Amino acid sequence: MTEQKLTLPEAFVKKMSALLGEEEFELFLKSYSHVPKKGLRANTLKAGLAEMVSRIPFETQPIPWCGTGVYIDADERPGKQLAYNAGLFYVQEPSAMIPAAALNPKPGDRVLDLCAAPGGKTTQLACALQNTGFLAANEVVKSRAKILASNVERMGIKNAVITNMRPDQLVAVFGCTFDKILVDAPCSGEGMFRKDPAVAEAWDLDRVADCARRQKKMLETVDQLLKPGGELVYSTCTFAPEEDEQMVEFLVESGKYQVLPIELKGLSDHGRPEWTKRGCADVAKAVRIMPHRAEGEGHFVARLVKVSSDGADLQPAFSKKKSKKSLWHRASKRDLKDYRAFAETVGLCAELEGTPMIYQDQLYVLPEGLAPGQLQLAKWVRPGFFIGTFKKGRFEPSHTLAMALKRGEIQSVYDFNNDDEAYAYMKGEPIPYQGSLKGWVLMCWQGYPLGWGKASGGAVKNHLPKGLRILKK
Repeated sequence: MTEQKLTLPEAFVKKMSALLGEEEFELFLKSYSHVPKKGLRANTLKAGLAEMVSRIPFETQPIPWCGTGVYIDADERPGKQLAYNAGLFYVQEPSAMIPAAALNPKPGDRVLDLCAAPGGKTTQLACALQNTGFLAANEVVKSRAKILASNVERMGIKNAVITNMRPDQLVAVFGCTFDKILVDAPCSGEGMFRKDPAVAEAWDLDRVADCARRQKKMLETVDQLLKPGGELVYSTCTFAPEEDEQMVEFLVESGKYQVLPIELKGLSDHGRPEWTKRGCADVAKAVRIMPHRAEGEGHFVARLVKVSSDGADLQPAFSKKKSKKSLWHRASKRDLKDYRAFAETVGLCAELEGTPMIYQDQLYVLPEGLAPGQLQLAKWVRPGFFIGTFKKGRFEPSHTLAMALKRGEIQSVYDFNNDDEAYAYMKGEPIPYQGSLKGWVLMCWQGYPLGWGKASGGAVKNHLPKGLRILKK
């Protein structure tokens, strides 16, 4: 196993030694000399695990707690693969696959990922939902919310909305309406020291206390968003009991929540009642991922069910507010004339599944469970499935639409002759072409879309967004 050197904060070493005891602490400390493995998770909205593995050049090993995840060597660079650009997989730290697997939403559920960037857990939840139901992904940091949106787009997710708001602001938008909520809380990051030494350099005991205060406030807000009988998964990437077991104890002692067991393979360590303030026995149902016991970085994951409504308002807040003048309007048949002309030209079914809405010159489809009246209440990064933009006398399809299409859903398709041609497209180059295709074409690698092109005059002009282009193979 490859080794590395890492200097841990003295206060952290002292604290963990006292918590774990001499024998276990030595094993824990030794794990920091090992270079962690990377993980890939198949995007089952596009390809199953076996299909994804067949299209990458890496040796893989199964991740026990995620049936669609595999380990790869730490030296590999999966982001350079065409399969990555086609959205066949998400690069994700192996332990980070546990929270969404523990929440385990079912198709049709209404789900919130409260702290969603960069998108690993959101995209994993979307796979479980199978593009049904409603998925809200929130990120308070604007720059990170844009990264989240890019990953949602690459994975071809249709039923997600993305907001850029504080958690407490979401209550006015959605009310107490979610079946399941994932809170992968911002934390002191102790479990990431091995992966990112900069986190270790920034750590101190005050940071742990500050994070715990913010987490408690966040969980109080979550209670206003989760339906009675709904499930909450609370997770962190830290070892600190103040942020882990003691947060679960806080929820249990509120009388509103009960801890549920997490039944996933390969997880041998559990929450520790002796690390709570008052010996909360139920925290033993939570799981800890310790780097000396599992092939993954440090995490804590607890699954709970809300057993008391305590007077929670179940109605979406928008229904009670006086309607303001909105920049949104529902698309009429006349509004959709240019879109329908585009759809007919490329051989795409023109009927839009969901509520078509127009914001200025942009066409969106709202997912099931989002009403037009809610659009004016939130700070949106993505208020639905972005179809494209109305130009003067024509319609221009979005990259989002391209990435959500499947090979058989559209007739106007260009299949790359080889990987070199596909990489040339990813660099932004035009593709030489002599054939019958004209106008918009979906550019596909091994049957999977990479983006749009426009065929004319012996070439396919490149319409891949500039921000997604690569410099070299």
